[in-house]
Amino acid sequence: MLELAILGLLGEQELHGYEIRKRLREELGFFSPVSFGSLYPALSRLERSGAVVSDAEPNPGGLSVPMTGSLSGERAALRTRRGTGGRGRRGRKVYRITDEGRRTFAELLAGGGPPDDARTFDLRLSFARHLAPSARLSLLERRRAVLVERLAEAAPVTAEPGIDSYTRSVMEHTAEGVARDIRWLDHLIEAERREIAQSPEELAPSPTATTATTTTAATTATAKETTP
Repeated sequence: MLELAILGLLGEQELHGYEIRKRLREELGFFSPVSFGSLYPALSRLERSGAVVSDAEPNPGGLSVPMTGSLSGERAALRTRRGTGGRGRRGRKVYRITDEGRRTFAELLAGGGPPDDARTFDLRLSFARHLAPSARLSLLERRRAVLVERLAEAAPVTAEPGIDSYTRSVMEHTAEGVARDIRWLDHLIEAERREIAQSPEELAPSPTATTATTTTAATTATAKETTP
C-alpha cells in the first residue's frame, strides 16, 4: 500500500521525502501514522527496483533533518540525506518516478489487494482516475458485492435473542454504515456506467495527467471493520 501511494504521488510531480510524508498524512489520511523510519526504506526499495530515481539538491548550509519525534526516524532521514562522504555536503533528495515506476504503479493499482480490505480499496479509489472506466467499474462492483454479503450476514445476528441492547445497538450502527456505503457505491457505479455508455472505447486516462490527489475515498469512510 505504501509503495502504491508513493508511486501515485510521484506520478504527479517530483517530491522530497518530507513532502511525500506530508502529502501521505494530509491527503491520504489513512497514512497519518507513517514515519520517516518506514518511508525512507520504502523509497530505497523503489530505487533499487528502478521504479524511482533521486537527485540531491545543493545544501550549502549543511543537513537539515525535520523533527519527527522519533529518534530512529530522524536517524533514517539523516542517513538518507548524507552524501557519499558523510560530510553533509548534499542537500535534500528529490525523488521522481521512472517509466518502470509507472508500469509498477499501474500493476499495483489494477490488482492492489482484495476488495474486502477497506483501506486498500480507499487507496486504490483515490487514484482511480488513472484506471480505464471498465477497471474502475470492476473495482466498485467488487467492493459493493463484499458489502452486500457483509450486510446479509449481519442481519440474522442482530435478530438473535439474548444479545444485550448495547451490543445490538453497535451491530445495528455498523450495519447502517455498511448500507450507507452501498448507496454511495451505487451512485459511483451508475456514473461509471454512464461514462462507459457514452465512451464505449473506454480509453484509459492520459499518463501525463497532473490533477492533484483528492481525499474523496479517505474522507468518505467505508464501513468500519470492527466487531462489537
